[in-house]
Amino acid sequence: MTGAPRIALSVVRSEGAGRPALFLHGLASRARLDWPCAAWEPALADRPALLVDLPAHGDSPAAGVLSTSRVVDLLAQTVASIASGEEIDVVGYSLGARLAWALAGHPEVAVHRLALGGLSPWEPFTMVDLPAARAALAGGPAPADPITGMILGMAALPGNRPEELLDLIEGLASEPFDPAVAAPTQPVLLLGGTEDPMSEGIDRLAAAVAGSRVVRVPGDHLAALHAPEFRTAVVEFLAED
Repeated sequence: MTGAPRIALSVVRSEGAGRPALFLHGLASRARLDWPCAAWEPALADRPALLVDLPAHGDSPAAGVLSTSRVVDLLAQTVASIASGEEIDVVGYSLGARLAWALAGHPEVAVHRLALGGLSPWEPFTMVDLPAARAALAGGPAPADPITGMILGMAALPGNRPEELLDLIEGLASEPFDPAVAAPTQPVLLLGGTEDPMSEGIDRLAAAVAGSRVVRVPGDHLAALHAPEFRTAVVEFLAED
């Protein structure tokens, strides 16, 4: 796979029959936090789930400063190693949804449907003041910019590796998300929390994908992901064919 580093991401496949569902979590989280088995395994009705920790998250190693395309190559490489030749559905949230958007068009992965939550049509990572964030991690003053402060606060949560996460953000920012570029051709469900400012531009995303649909669920950026309405909408969408 051209440009993909040989890095073994942490991936767990659950038992089950039928088309696997790949779950991609958000920034500064991990698969088991965003997609708890107790909630999702019963909802999937024994379909296999592929739970991946993104680079620099959870049990996966860091990948350094990689562009979005190279991170997606790495995801495709990981999926191919555990679901070779199988058609998959993809469920992504926030950063995971951003990567799923690009993964849908990857030549080495057969994506059937996409359920994308908490996705913004704008690129937040280009607005992060990385020197200020790194200086704050080294003991300097807190970043004056609120977006940088918010991202740094997420990266520095207990259990995270903030330096590695900032490297990942630097790489993703080098290839900003643009919904007008390589929009998915598969059926797409877009989900956004009613109190989530990150999802305010969800209709712009829908306009870029022919035949997509939008569902609003209760909650802000964190709560919407864990709302029962979110899970129900995803499962019903994936079960349509």
